Amino acid sequence: MKKFKVLFVCTGNICRSPSADGVMRRMLADAGLEHAVEADSAGTQRYHMGEAPDDRAQKHAKKRGYDLSFLRARVVNQSDFAVFDLILAMDKGHLRALQSLCPPEFMSRVKLFLSVLPEGGETEVLDPYYGGAAGFETVLDQCEAGCAALLKQIKTQI
Repeated sequence: MKKFKVLFVCTGNICRSPSADGVMRRMLADAGLEHAVEADSAGTQRYHMGEAPDDRAQKHAKKRGYDLSFLRARVVNQSDFAVFDLILAMDKGHLRALQSLCPPEFMSRVKLFLSVLPEGGETEVLDPYYGGAAGFETVLDQCEAGCAALLKQIKTQI
């Protein structure tokens, strides 16, 4: 059986998208679905290629039981659009960047991450990079809510 593949995307792939990646991997493991669903993350910019996630992102994630230490930043590449079933942008800027790169036949795979939440909620995962600890906690709150909703959706497709 082919794995369902999800890619989370932010700017440099060191804060938001690796947080979502780590949360999703843990939720998949807890649900016994790591054999059926694969999570990954990437950035729209090459700023941090090969680097581990931001120390603050790792610290806050670790307090909640998520390990991000093994992740390394990479940039979205053209083949990702064919490989991943779902490519989720953390904010509208990332969404526009992905849409500008995406071949037309894969455009339906590119979405805003928090679009999985019920209407009327938040639509963007805000960048915590230049802020304090509260921003990283908010990112994790959003990632947990988004990944739980996403997992529920994916279960209907696998």
